[in-house]
Amino acid sequence: MAKEGEQSEAAAAPTPHAMSEYQKFNEELVKAGVVLEAGRLQPSSQSKRVRFDGKKRTIIDGPFAETKELVAGYWLWQVRSIDEALEWLTRAPYEGGTFEVREVVEFEGM
Repeated sequence: MAKEGEQSEAAAAPTPHAMSEYQKFNEELVKAGVVLEAGRLQPSSQSKRVRFDGKKRTIIDGPFAETKELVAGYWLWQVRSIDEALEWLTRAPYEGGTFEVREVVEFEGM
């Protein structure tokens, strides 16, 4: 998950050079059979949250105050371990931002 803070809220397009570097890296991931899915998310000003409190449901409109903790995009990778994911991610051509790496929980019978 890519956390970009203020940058994601502005929804600014990357520079042509940055986009080219990102595309090269993404092609390398695809060729290696790592990428299952990827995407960039709209800014929080265009999103909503649902808060659960017992039986009560509250819908909250964005934007949200803590933009530094918002997810701006994601990759779904198929790798052997979290260490392999970190190995790939440290090779990414990014000059800013924060990425969070999590494993998908798999349930039997689903």
